[in-house]
Amino acid sequence: MLNIALVIAFTLVTTAFALTLWRLLKGPSAPDRILALDTLYINAIALLVLLGIQLGSALYFEAALLIALMGFVGTVALCKFLLRGDIIE
Repeated sequence: MLNIALVIAFTLVTTAFALTLWRLLKGPSAPDRILALDTLYINAIALLVLLGIQLGSALYFEAALLIALMGFVGTVALCKFLLRGDIIE
């Protein structure tokens, strides 16, 4: 049962990853592209967690945590740059 659920989850998250990548490349404005980049981080985290469950390794969960931290910092930096034109005040 878990194997079937993992295959379905991998398929759905990979589809979401592809659609988000398309939005990143074709986004009409910069805020749309920032949101797409943030969603890509979330999809990458989901893929790593699913891979960690499938392989039974805790290393993938730590990598997902690192990507989450870097994604948050990157999104905040990009938003500050768009709003103010400068990241560091």
